[in-house]
Formats: sequence, C-alpha cells, structure tokens
Amino acid sequence: MLATLVATSVILSLLAQYVCNVLSSTPLATRYGARPPFLKKKTGKRFLHQLPFAVLALCLFAPVRSDEWLPATATFYGGADGSDTMGEACGYGNLYDQGYGINNAALSTALFNDGAACGQCYVIICDTSKSGWCRPGKWVAVSATNFCQPNWSLPGGGWCGPPRPHFDMSQPAWENIGIYSAGIIPVLHQRSKCWRDGGVRFTIAGVNYFELVLVTNVAGSGSIQSMAVKGTSTDWIQMSRNWGANWQCLAALAGQGLSFALTSTGGQTIVFQDVVPAWWQFGQTFTTYQNFDN
Repeated sequence: MLATLVATSVILSLLAQYVCNVLSSTPLATRYGARPPFLKKKTGKRFLHQLPFAVLALCLFAPVRSDEWLPATATFYGGADGSDTMGEACGYGNLYDQGYGINNAALSTALFNDGAACGQCYVIICDTSKSGWCRPGKWVAVSATNFCQPNWSLPGGGWCGPPRPHFDMSQPAWENIGIYSAGIIPVLHQRSKCWRDGGVRFTIAGVNYFELVLVTNVAGSGSIQSMAVKGTSTDWIQMSRNWGANWQCLAALAGQGLSFALTSTGGQTIVFQDVVPAWWQFGQTFTTYQNFDN
C-alpha cells in the first residue's frame, strides 16, 4: 500500500507540473516543490474523483521554491467579515478592488521585511501535532497585505515581535484552519505562487517633482524586488521603495508618457512599455495586460 501511495503521489505531482506548464508556458523546474499536505492519503475511487481538483490545487499553490514547511503561529483580526483588514501597511486600500480579496494576512516583523513581502502568497495549515484546536486536513492560501506591529508592552514584542514568524490573518481566512475559541494556533507555512486576475496595475500619486507609484495585482512571486521608470524625455530612472508596495521617484515626469521596468522577487523582469499616457494625472490607476509567472 505504501509503495502504491508513493507511486501515485509521484504520478500526480508530475501530472500537475505538466498541466501547470502547459497553462502558463513556464519551465518545469520553476514549479518543483513540496506538495500541500491536503493532497496526501487520497486513495481508491474517491482519489480518482478528486484527481482533477488535486491537479488544479497543485497548479494554484505550486511553491515558488522547494522550501520545507516552516513553523509559525497565527491569530486573526478584522471582524467576522474581514472588513477591518482593508488598507494598512502595504497601501493597497480596498483589497477587493486591488485583486487580493478577503484571504489576507498581516505579517510579523520577521516576515514583513520592511514591506518587501507585500503581495506575497502563502499556503498555511494548522499544526495538528501541537494543537487540538486545528481543523485537520484544512488549508488556506493568503496574500500578505499588512504589517503586524510588535506590542512592546509585552515581553519580546508579543506574537509579532522579532524574530517570531507570525500571521495575523483575516478572521474568515483563519477560520478555515482553526477553531474560533482557540484565538491562536501553531501553523506550518510555505511561500506559494500568486495567481491574479488581469495584469499589473500602477496608481500614481505625489506632487510636482515627486512621483509615488503603488504597484498592485502582482502575480507569480507576488512582490517586487526593483523598479525603474522612463519618461518619453528621460532615460531610465531607478526608483526606491517608499513604504509597503509604494515606489518613489524624484523627477519631473508630469506631461510625459511613462514606461516601467519591474523585477519580481522571483527574478523575472518585465518592461511595461508606454503603459501611462502623457495626459496622466496624479491619483489615476493604469491597468496592464502583462503579469509575472515568477
């Protein structure tokens, strides 16, 4: 039986990787990694019936890299409908409008990385070996959209103090894996590929010689490593992270069409050529048709 399960797991993993690569035309090696534990121990007719859904799940949550599952803790906030998780430290504002939805989380200092983790995706399960308050076999995928600040009135800054890895999740997301009355649970987590509808979006704020560009709806690794802007009358200008998912540039670009060059934390670079017309105004958002695979 064990040999059968191992062989079945290998076949399923290879099939899922093949389907993912056909759908997205990315190298097989970029999707290799540990399978989410909810796909284990599926046998017989039930397994066969669930095979298409398992393949789809593997595509959706293919790890960005082949890391092991890492331990952390998780609490929840934002109310039963998650409405109080909108906005906050990544600058996304309405998470529905920006493509992130209700399955979101605020990350502790160790995970947030001064905003560099904004937009990243994680698969999270409750660690049943450490708690009786888990929902066994359940999992949830969340996007990083906020910062869980340390509470320095508590020893070590509390659950979100460094160097503790902690997820303060929206309540609807958290209740997928934990029983409400527990309040806090031990979890295992892993980075996963982000899937977004449509292309990357750019929202331009600022004044005169200061442009602040919010980058949203990033797929693949979910987050941006570096960014540059080019006006119709300028060379490429390197931008720097201001806060969260906001990138800044000190240049007079008003009245010029704009192009952006982004490199994701997965190492993929995309040039968004002439994505902003010369008539742009501060406060406007521009949607593209391009997005990241890594």
